[in-house]
This record gives sequence, structure tokens and C-alpha cells, in this order.
Amino acid sequence: MSLYKEIVELAKRRGFFWPSYEIYGGVGGLYDLGPLGALLKQRIMEKWRKWFIQKHQHMVVEIETPVIMPSKVLEASGHVESFTDPIVECTNCHRMFRADHVVEDAVGIKTEGLTPEQLTRIIREKNIRCPACGGELGEVRVFNLLFQTQIGPYKGNVGYLRPEAAQGMFVAFKRVYESMRGRLPLGIGQIGRVARNEISPRQGMIRLREFTIMEVEFFFDPEEDYNHMIQGMEGERLRILSAKDRMEGREEPREYTLREALEQGVIIHPLLGYWMVIARKFVEELGVPYENQFFEEKLPEERAHYASQTFDQLVKVERWGWVEVSGHAYRGDYDLSRHMKFSGQDLTVFKPYPEPRTVRRKRIVANKQAIGRTFKSKAPRILEELSRMEPGRVEEALGENGYIEVAGERLTREHVHVEVVEEKVAGKRFIPHVVEPSFGAERLVYVALEYAYRKREGRTVLSLPRDIAPFQVAVFPLVSNVEGIVREARRLRDLLVDAGFYVFYDESGAIGRRYARADEVGIPVSVTVDHQTLEDGTVTLRDRDTWRQVRLPATRVVEAVERFVWGGAELEELGEPVEG
Repeated sequence: MSLYKEIVELAKRRGFFWPSYEIYGGVGGLYDLGPLGALLKQRIMEKWRKWFIQKHQHMVVEIETPVIMPSKVLEASGHVESFTDPIVECTNCHRMFRADHVVEDAVGIKTEGLTPEQLTRIIREKNIRCPACGGELGEVRVFNLLFQTQIGPYKGNVGYLRPEAAQGMFVAFKRVYESMRGRLPLGIGQIGRVARNEISPRQGMIRLREFTIMEVEFFFDPEEDYNHMIQGMEGERLRILSAKDRMEGREEPREYTLREALEQGVIIHPLLGYWMVIARKFVEELGVPYENQFFEEKLPEERAHYASQTFDQLVKVERWGWVEVSGHAYRGDYDLSRHMKFSGQDLTVFKPYPEPRTVRRKRIVANKQAIGRTFKSKAPRILEELSRMEPGRVEEALGENGYIEVAGERLTREHVHVEVVEEKVAGKRFIPHVVEPSFGAERLVYVALEYAYRKREGRTVLSLPRDIAPFQVAVFPLVSNVEGIVREARRLRDLLVDAGFYVFYDESGAIGRRYARADEVGIPVSVTVDHQTLEDGTVTLRDRDTWRQVRLPATRVVEAVERFVWGGAELEELGEPVEG
């Protein structure tokens, strides 16, 4: 049995995850998280909060925005137009497939960035047939991945389930910026559900139609030097496969220090590199070693419509090779600019100068009397449009043509001209730029399980990092027929629960089998109450990974478990070794 199948079997049997709506045959791309899976995901989200929010609380805050978005928001962001995948239909069985996947599976070539026309040509030239029935495939077309809905009872009030959490943060930017006393840089983080109507989701928990996203939009002044942000991190190493290397045919990543990657232009901004280092460390703490992850830069034709540079953080898994667990994009001012345009609201920020400056600027001067005399009732509209025009554009049109068209009318120098004025200014307004680290939580649940999965002496051991294990400690009475042992075990269980731990308690079966069950679901440490406990008040602690045991007073159990789970202490630091 493959590693993937073993993990899926374990996940179903022990309550980590399984396909949703199983009793109705299931729905592709939808999964339930069971009791242990929900806890594991919660631990991963809390670890993400620790790395991306709590450690950066002086400049990153967390908000929550709705899952349903008005159409206008996603029109502004470009998703209504651009959030698409290629789709192809079998002319015989009429099943739908994602066209790029069909081509990749059939002929083994990379298809990301190819147009529908290019994919259709490959299908015809290579005589690629329907994967299900062998029938002829039709023309490739695009399919929008947004889940559409209607907001309220009124027709035409279209909404969508959000495909990313980012747009809620962009729309809320001005409110958050003002509430945080107008400071930059400013990170806005969010964890929440998103939905993408995948054509033919596969890869189990790796590609879902509904999942939890963990994102930070980090806003900053593009004219500021942020090299101080990476002080002390310059030597941090990153494995990167750059777009340049990919275009030259290289398939293996190179290793860079963060400083080298920035100096060589492999990463275009220090803040993008900063969050890539944080992401590498975060994923390492989920159990993925440095050598099993790297950052692959997207080619220009592969990048999302909003990004000027994007890296995928890839992790190696047994079934699918390298899979993406996070994306890191330099979004520039694209999103805020678009929302300014579509909403008509000012999303700029003000940057004061140390001292007021005298600046020269061009200004449009409208001759209101001449405009009113010539265009009469249309004059207010013309003046309104003139107020929104760029002086340079007006000056250029007057110079080239002798007139400029405004609201469908021609204005000459009699009606409008451009002059240069000097004025003192205290600062300037600008649109912040953004870098974004974005993770999918469910993918990390699967990755953490795969990297934790071990076999030892024919038994399964789930060696999850101690602080993300669903249950942090197990408590066992050695036997269930001695009242004093059971009473003390239950007392310790309640004590640990009150201390904030998730405790697995089990009285049934042989102690060896109970240890095996605890190991299989990843419980880092077990506390066993036995006959000696009744004599001297001591209990045993057992390490999931080494199976070694130590003995210590029951009065120190809470402290010992805290040190073992949260503090990374070794078992031998907590008590006296038990022989045999």
C-alpha cells in the first residue's frame, strides 16, 4: 500500500478527514475534518497566527470579513474577468475535464500559461482522447471558478463566494489604517473560508472546492528602504528555482542567502524575501525539513493578473511530488488602485515631509464663462470631467490638435488651458504597495500527517510536532479494576484539562494496546497511573517517539507536560528513567 493510501486509511479510521456527504456518494473537492482533523487544523492555524500575527503584532493585525462579496468588488479585483481555468468536454460522454490536466497527463508537458487555442491545437495534434471513454474532445474554453449567488431577493443583485480573503482586506484597508493611527508598514491578516469551483478537483485534501485560507496583505511605502526589516536575517537560506533558471531549462533549485537573493535580483523586494523566510520557518515547524521545500518563481505568463512577482512554496509529498503550500506575491498597488477606480473612494495615504517643500505643478484652468456660453446646459458635466483629467493629457491634446474632447465636445484654448504654479506642500499622497504570503490550511493538515507518519516494529506512530498534536497528553490507569488507580487517573485527567490541555483518557484494554492507539493519533506523551502510584505518589511519563519512560511525582505532572509539549524538554529532564 502506498504511503498516501495508508494515511487516507488512517485518517478515515481515526477521525482526521474523509470525503464529505459520503452517504450520498460524496462530492469531489469537498472533505469533512473529523474530531482529530479539526483539532490538528486548529493547532496549525494557531501556529500560523504565532508566526505571522503574534510575532509581528507591532505591525500586523487580524480582521474578519464576509465570505459573500458583491459582484462589484470582484469586478474591480479582476476575478470576474480573469479567475478562470481551461475546460474541455468529451463529445461522446459529455464529461467535463480540466484541459491542461488532460494534456499534461496524456503527453507529460507543462501547460501552465497556455491559451485555450494552444491547448486545443495540442489535443488535435497529439490525438488526445477522453480519459473516461476514449471519445473525441471538443474545443477548449475558459471556465470561471467563482461560485455565484444572489444577495437578497432582488434580481441582478449578484454576489460571489470569495475565492480569496485578500479583497476583504483591501476594501477594509482605509478603516484599518485609520484605526491603527495611520502607520506604515501595516499588515492585515485574515483566516477564513473561501470557495473555488474547481473543474475536476483531484489530489484529495490538496485541492478542494472549499477550504480555509490564511493570508497577510502587507502594505508599505514603495519609496522607503526596508532593508532594516531583514537585519539579522540576511544569512537565512532559501532554496529557489527562479523564472530565469526555469526558462533556461533548469529543474533543480539553487540555494541563496536572503541577502544574495536580493542582491542578485532573484527576489525583487526585501519584504517579499522577509515573508518567504518566515514561511520557510513556519513550514519547518510543521515537520517539513529544509531540503524538502523550495520556492518556485512563476513565469510571467503563469502569474496572476495582479502580481509583478510570485513564488510558490513547494513541499515534496509521496504521491504527487512537489505541491504548493503557499504563494508569495508582490501585488504592487494593483488592488487598491482598482478599488479606488471602481468605488470612487480615496484609498491613498498621506506622507508628511520633514519640512514643507515648494513644488511646481501643472494645473488645468477652465474658463467657466466661455464654457457656459458655448456649451450651455452641458457645461456642468464638462467642468466635472475636466476636474478629473490629468493636466499633462490636456496640455498634450491642446498642443497636438488645438482642442481636447471632453464629454463629447471639443474644447479649445478659449475654453481651457494649462498653467504651471508653485505651491508649498507638507507632504504627498500615494497608494501603498502590497506583498502577500497566503497559505491553505487543509493542505498543511495533509502535509503534516504525511511527514509525521512512521512505522516502528510493525506499529504506526504519528510523530507530529508536539505543539500541533490534536491531543497533547494521554492519561491511562494501568488497570481498570482497582478503584484507587482509576480515581487518581481521573483526577490527573481533570487537572490537565483545567490546565488547558486536550487530554485523551482511556481505561479499556491492555496498556500496550492503549499506548499503540495513542501513538497512532500522535499524542506526544502519556501519563500512566499504576500500583506504585498508590504507594509513593509517582506516575510514569512515556515519550511517543522513543517509547522511553520516566517516573516523577504526580504533583509535577502538569509542569512536566507543559515543559515537554510547549517547552521542547527531553523526557529525561523530567524524571527518573524507568528500566526495561
